[in-house]
Amino acid sequence: MRADNDEQAVAPALEVPAVLRCVTATRYVAPLREGGSLPALVEADDDGMYVMKFRGAGQGQAALVAEVVAGELGRALGLLVPELVVAELEPELARAEPDAEIQQLARASIGENLGVDFLPGALPFTPAASRALDPVIAADVVWFDALVMNVDRTPRNPNLLVWHGRIWLIDHGASFYRQHAEPLLAESARAPFPHINNHVLLARAGSIEEADERLAAAAGRSVDRVLSLIPDAWLGERVGQRRADFAAFLRERLEPPRPFVEEAELART
Repeated sequence: MRADNDEQAVAPALEVPAVLRCVTATRYVAPLREGGSLPALVEADDDGMYVMKFRGAGQGQAALVAEVVAGELGRALGLLVPELVVAELEPELARAEPDAEIQQLARASIGENLGVDFLPGALPFTPAASRALDPVIAADVVWFDALVMNVDRTPRNPNLLVWHGRIWLIDHGASFYRQHAEPLLAESARAPFPHINNHVLLARAGSIEEADERLAAAAGRSVDRVLSLIPDAWLGERVGQRRADFAAFLRERLEPPRPFVEEAELART
């Protein structure tokens, strides 16, 4: 999704793609040091600008998998998520970076990384934006984050942007956080999610139970399509098993009754 010459034009919400577009990074523009994993702003061969999330960073490829699964599932539910692409990083670009820390990260990330469409002029989410937000949209975001166990949508770090008056969801690498600690993610599908108490939109949200009625069926229909978008290279040696594990987690978590809905509704009230 590239900005055109009309700065006032608002790019439409994208549908879940059949496959993630692939681009090649041609220029390293700047590091984004506010992110713990040191993402970077890059220009690509389609003339677009992307925030590149590196496969060689902290949580590695598992975080990129979470970004794709959560991001594209959110898109399937009608939430606004910048376009996600597979961003190829070639050795020549890594060698050209003078900063030793960035060069080391780039060398560890040669190949397929994640690119997130850069929204020029987007502003960080603020309490003022929260007051203007439709409670229905806030409830949908809370429901979605409870589903994917996103621990990183807090007042301190909302991971929300305001672009042309609309709220966009970014940075989903902390979703499905139990995948880093448990042999099978699916084993935690019915686990409680107390982190929902810290959600930045909880106080503004309308009924989570009504959000569940709006979203659960669409989420269930989208599981296979979303999981097919994960590049095999990010799943390690157990590609089929890893996809099946995510599928089992999401299907079990969506099986009624859904404890995370009651949990979020209690936290809201």
